[in-house]
Amino acid sequence: MFFNDVHTRIRFVFLVILCILIAIIIRVFYIQVFQYDKLSNLAESLWSRELPITADRGRILDRNGKVLATNITTTSLVVIPNQINNAEEVAKKLSDILQSDYEDMLAHITKKTSIERVHPEGRQLSYEIAQQINDLEFDGVYLVKESKRYYPYENVLSHVLGYVGIDNQGLSGLELSYDKYLTGENGAIKYFSDGKGNRLELAEVYEEPQNGIDLQLTIDLDLQLAAERELDNVMSKYTPEHALIMAMNPKTGEILAMASRPAFDSNHYQDYSTEVINRNLPIWMTYEPGSTFKIMTLATSLEEKTINLFEDSYFDGGAITVEGATIHCWKHGGHGEQKFINVVENSCNLEY
Repeated sequence: MFFNDVHTRIRFVFLVILCILIAIIIRVFYIQVFQYDKLSNLAESLWSRELPITADRGRILDRNGKVLATNITTTSLVVIPNQINNAEEVAKKLSDILQSDYEDMLAHITKKTSIERVHPEGRQLSYEIAQQINDLEFDGVYLVKESKRYYPYENVLSHVLGYVGIDNQGLSGLELSYDKYLTGENGAIKYFSDGKGNRLELAEVYEEPQNGIDLQLTIDLDLQLAAERELDNVMSKYTPEHALIMAMNPKTGEILAMASRPAFDSNHYQDYSTEVINRNLPIWMTYEPGSTFKIMTLATSLEEKTINLFEDSYFDGGAITVEGATIHCWKHGGHGEQKFINVVENSCNLEY
């Protein structure tokens, strides 16, 4: 009896162990086959690092393909704190080159993070500054490509085009309105490091940035330049507080030129007041059309054949009362008896 009980227990224990082994095998199979991609990506994220590469914004072109807004390549400074051996020396050298505060730089390169972008003093560096940093050959100090917006015609069409921030995000004008189309998708140089941040001898992975979509306007650059030139002449001759001009194709409604003064250089918008950079006068300012609208009533009368410019006449006595309101002609005493063609020439207020 005892002997049979022992064998029964052995068989029971064996069965339990066998079930556990089968469960482990099934679990391993499930992890290796069904969860491989997920776990592989999680593992890779722990030891992979990325040096960012910014995408170019889409260009802005006039109706004939002439470039109104484009990009130039600059470099920016990023550091990997775990790879820096002498933080004090590195901070001192970098702060001297960038003419920035030493304590701020030291905070950047000792920050508890996998990668740190030195902002703003390390952004969009000139070639000379970037070369000085590159010559230091410090471990953990990297220069990465960065795209910077550039407006080759400076203050031409500045209110219409708008401007972008340091991260190439649209902040005003068309740059803001079409930001989601102009903005590209950033790329990166991916490398691998161990848990302490030391770089591993593994091949780098280059993820190419995707540039934004180009935007073509109805603006005619040649006509725009002429409009800008005339506005400059007006400002020089009459010194008004502001001036504006707009040219439109009356058949299609296309805007061919639009400009205003005061204007600003979109490359250096930070140097101007908010009132200047945020007021596109042709679409922002309320302006009474005045005598310019008289042509509309005249054209309507001619279309409906209610007047004859050369035969019909009108007497301008200098004032007229309409529903209790007295309207005066701009000329004291009025223009007297005149043909309608003279009404047009004299821009008579009363007849219109």
